[in-house]
Amino acid sequence: MGIFARKSNDTTTTIAPVDPALAALTGTYTIDPAHSSIGFTVRHAMVTNVRGSFTEHEGTLTLDGTDPAASAAVIDVKIASVDTGIGDRDNHLRSGDFFDAEQFPLMTFRSTEAQQLGGDKFRIVGDLTIKDVTKPLAIDLEFNGSATDPYGNQRVGFEGSADILRSDWGLTWNAALETGGVVVSDKVKLTFDISAIKAA
Repeated sequence: MGIFARKSNDTTTTIAPVDPALAALTGTYTIDPAHSSIGFTVRHAMVTNVRGSFTEHEGTLTLDGTDPAASAAVIDVKIASVDTGIGDRDNHLRSGDFFDAEQFPLMTFRSTEAQQLGGDKFRIVGDLTIKDVTKPLAIDLEFNGSATDPYGNQRVGFEGSADILRSDWGLTWNAALETGGVVVSDKVKLTFDISAIKAA
């Protein structure tokens, strides 16, 4: 498709036309937890990675295909649903040493800005709250496409990641290793694989 020009106050501005395929995606979508995952990877004992996920979460995506910058996301994650495959480790993560799930049952993300980086790549910026600490977080996402599933639902898919320092959110528990270093790295990689169903 070409481009067109709009003249305003004797100044000509070149504007890209709206992509009809993207415009058709405009609407509110509900995240499908059965086909989505929110996970994390953290270095353990300086030599290997431990991977886990939060199995209970919900949220909505508000997509604006004509103006991607007007898109938004809201996500709530149930901390008690943390799952690394080891029960004792999961219970430790739920305890006051880490998330204190009893006192702070939810981790939340509320977007404040969306950016189209080019092609199918986007960045969503917002406030991530863990325990009683709220800090900005930028998540780089790739749009995986849209489809109508066998039940007639219109779906969209995104995947992405973000690196954080857990200490920024008050998650500071650690233990020293005899050989130097610590048991749990400060850096954590968050991963998102999202399938969402159009609600309106």
